[in-house]
Amino acid sequence: MRALKHLAVIMDGNGRWARSRGLPRVAGHYQGVKRAEELVDACLELGIRWLTLFVFSTENWKRPQTEVKTLMRLLEGYMKENAHKLTQRGIRVRFIGRRDRIPSSLLYEIQRVEVIKPETERLRVFLALDYGGRDEIIRTVNRMIKEGVELEERNFKLFSDLVDAPEPDLLIRTGGERRISNFILWHLAYTELYFTDTYWPDFGREELLKAIEDYSKRERRFGAVLQE
Repeated sequence: MRALKHLAVIMDGNGRWARSRGLPRVAGHYQGVKRAEELVDACLELGIRWLTLFVFSTENWKRPQTEVKTLMRLLEGYMKENAHKLTQRGIRVRFIGRRDRIPSSLLYEIQRVEVIKPETERLRVFLALDYGGRDEIIRTVNRMIKEGVELEERNFKLFSDLVDAPEPDLLIRTGGERRISNFILWHLAYTELYFTDTYWPDFGREELLKAIEDYSKRERRFGAVLQE
């Protein structure tokens, strides 16, 4: 099977999953957290070393404020309760995206969690929070200009949000949409894309293995011609 080192996921469909069951949208987010935990377990088992999850976009601030606040509290509470458990399992957590609009209590947890390093790192999880791909490109270019670094492609990654990870091999998007929605635009240049109608709260191990099997059958040429 083709090696899969870095997996990226757009976890879409929480609200629609909840609505289809007559539940409030936040119920879908709570169920979505459980699925994310299961995905982390699967990555450890399968030897995937990097996982990037789209948690909250720069556009998601347009959602109802009650939902936004619930999402922020949910993430803050999870980090408080589980940060050291993740570290003990060899998982390191990093956040990518803007930080100037994050609630102060959550920002405190982010900064606390990011400095915790496991003895042996088995998986690095990037949580994209208040993240937009275009915004990252602008922030990266501004950092390069500030440091006096020449604006060349080979320098971009060194100042980007994913400086310490290879480009994703596979992007999975759940929920039925067929677009990447401003997610890690620069880094997805040669990433294989997999779309499924399954809502994120229903995306279990079987669905993940189906996506990985599909990925394993693809030829990744990166613009070259493979020798026969």
